[in-house]
Amino acid sequence: MTESSATKLLNGDACHRTLHGKNASKNGYVKNHCLFQQSQKYRRAREKRQNATTNPSLYQKPFVESFEETPLLVAVLTYMGYGILTLFGYLRDFLRHWNIEKCHVAREREQQKDFVPLYQDFENFYTRNLYMRIRDNWNRPICSVPGAKMDVVERVTHNYNWTFEHTGTVVKDVINMGSYNYLGFAENTGACADAAVEVTHAYGAGVGSTRCEMGNLDVHEELELLIARFLGVESSMAFGMGFATNSMNIPALTGKGCLILSDELNHASLVLGARLSGSTIRVFKHNNMQSLEKLLRDAIVHGQPRTHRPWKKILIVVEGIYSMEGSIVRLPEIVALKKRYKAYLYLDEAHSIGALGPQGRGVVNYFGLDPKDVDIMMGTFTKSFGAAGGYIGGRKELIDYLRCHSHSAVYATSMSPPVAQQIITSMKIIMGEDGTSLGADRLRQLSENTNYFRRKLLDMGFIIYGNDDSPVVPLMLYMPAKIGAFGREMLKRNIGTVVVGFPATPIIESRARFCVSAAHTKEMMKQILLKFLKRKSSYKLRNMRIDLNQLLLKG
Repeated sequence: MTESSATKLLNGDACHRTLHGKNASKNGYVKNHCLFQQSQKYRRAREKRQNATTNPSLYQKPFVESFEETPLLVAVLTYMGYGILTLFGYLRDFLRHWNIEKCHVAREREQQKDFVPLYQDFENFYTRNLYMRIRDNWNRPICSVPGAKMDVVERVTHNYNWTFEHTGTVVKDVINMGSYNYLGFAENTGACADAAVEVTHAYGAGVGSTRCEMGNLDVHEELELLIARFLGVESSMAFGMGFATNSMNIPALTGKGCLILSDELNHASLVLGARLSGSTIRVFKHNNMQSLEKLLRDAIVHGQPRTHRPWKKILIVVEGIYSMEGSIVRLPEIVALKKRYKAYLYLDEAHSIGALGPQGRGVVNYFGLDPKDVDIMMGTFTKSFGAAGGYIGGRKELIDYLRCHSHSAVYATSMSPPVAQQIITSMKIIMGEDGTSLGADRLRQLSENTNYFRRKLLDMGFIIYGNDDSPVVPLMLYMPAKIGAFGREMLKRNIGTVVVGFPATPIIESRARFCVSAAHTKEMMKQILLKFLKRKSSYKLRNMRIDLNQLLLKG
């Protein structure tokens, strides 16, 4: 570790080296996040944890997260793998230069050699020599509803993934572990689909205008009132695109002379919005309150560069659930820092709204906090609600200001009426206003599926990241060759998952990402876990032999 013992991670984060390979983390470091003393029921055998009671009054329940550092041997082999791929890439570029090998990638003509290049050299090199080797793992076409199971169109390539051809065959009943369908509302049957069809007959599929002109329908106003009530805020506003909700609203909230403190793992939409705002941006370590507090102190003490005038506004930007790490924001501590240093808080609940909390109202509900403690509450409808678009919630003055100054509000076309109705129906189900217990049942099922899947992966010895309650489950692969192999082998076993590598993750932290849904049954979970081991009927766990079928049936 590069971090000294004098600057160990705050809030119960402990970094320790394992001894003689006996620890669950093998020959790597283990970074654990844990608040409150709790049992080791769902931990890997003899895994060491340092339990801390830092600011215990801020948390109403145990907060447990685990991140295992890449083992040294695995890191070395991973770097070697990328190094070999890079060497062969330069060799193939040499062959392409002399027309020995055909080059399919877009590039500038010879007549444009004196122009500013359209493509950055390394990015183009990475795309044609590394990404193309495993490109078949992405952009797979499906021909069904992306529910718990889906149908995938089979395709083949005759030129090493440069182009694909459909074979006409459909792979049926692939277990969908890649979609953000947390509560199972992405279906073509049921109350949500019926309501959307009815609204389509009444209003049509599109509006053809902005909200400021002729595109403001009663269904939009009903949706915004419902969102405000669901979040527990004064007012809200809905937008037709989740990405634009961040990228177009942050520039309306901050500008020159303002400071944005952004988590290092924030989504690209938040990063783009911060850059477009013209504000000064400073990045703090992921979920590290010591790093954030240092930036807040420095900002207040030193002020703006050169002039040292006070910042007009300090905005802390974080996410509820981080979609690549599976971690949950330390919201109670961030709220405490925000109040102490008089900053504003922008919370992106794209993955947490509907998926966390006793009532499914996101990370604020999960920690039992007051929604008024968050100045700007943002979220999307593309995950738990099975729809599209996003929202901003907060004080009425904030929403009225955004209606006039947000590019996404003034220039974008209104949300499609059937999409709005899908959100209204699914949100009412979550709130229990449909007269059934379906919403509560799905929230409970999602929690049970998440805990079961995470627990079994840990018991089987896999390295997974994130919070115990996060439905996003990253399973570490590390080496570049495993990225393509894992995705292909899972599809062969009728399991659809997402594999992620550099540059979306650190170069030595490639992973597969599973998204657990309430629509998944326990039988589906068991089927996935069994197929992980290919043709093996048992799995060696630590120093003892455990029958896999018994392992899956326990608990």
